[in-house]
Amino acid sequence: MKYIIVGLGSFGSSLAEKLTSQGNEVIAIDSRMNKVDLYKEKISHTICMDATDEFTVSGLPLKETDVVIIAIGEDQGANVMATALFKNFQVKRIISRAINPLHEKVLIAIGVDEIVHPEEETAERWAKKLCLTNVVDSFELSNDFSIIEIEIPLKFVGKTIKEIELRAKYNLLALTTIKKTEVKSAVGKTRNEEKVQGVASSNTVLNANDILVVFGHNKDLRNFTNP
Repeated sequence: MKYIIVGLGSFGSSLAEKLTSQGNEVIAIDSRMNKVDLYKEKISHTICMDATDEFTVSGLPLKETDVVIIAIGEDQGANVMATALFKNFQVKRIISRAINPLHEKVLIAIGVDEIVHPEEETAERWAKKLCLTNVVDSFELSNDFSIIEIEIPLKFVGKTIKEIELRAKYNLLALTTIKKTEVKSAVGKTRNEEKVQGVASSNTVLNANDILVVFGHNKDLRNFTNP
């Protein structure tokens, strides 16, 4: 896949490196030449440019890019302007970093597809979310092995873990399933509640809207989530 990442701070640079190491094409942009030079050997492409300049941005391969991530964290104004600019160019998917609740509201009003909170979410988790289909969350145990939470793919709904051949075909271990249910409060409002179902067995049935928690090698996880 092809990504454009705007902002080479600690979050943006880490995410760009992770995505590059996983075989993706990454164009990393920053207005500071020292940042561009620092990461030019670690990221597919690094460019020193102003991501709030319409003419400059128009020269990027926007139509061929799968995801644009605005990772600018120190300048809210530049973050909002860059987000709005890329949104106006109608990129396929745009994710932007929120610095505070008000900033998040502005980004939502602009119409970004997803909001990232680097203070709460690591670059490793976002790299997996971007590279693996239907992944809800992930936990990196090492450079090679991870635990991920994945929404049950439609083709697996109603089948058991044994029937989908998770171990034999994908070389993955099912840890548990999480059931999502709507719960009504005393005042009549509803909220989603997640309940862990205990250790999964070969006879565990995968239901629609459930989340499957699996462990395995990152390569096998990619094969499972991106058939």
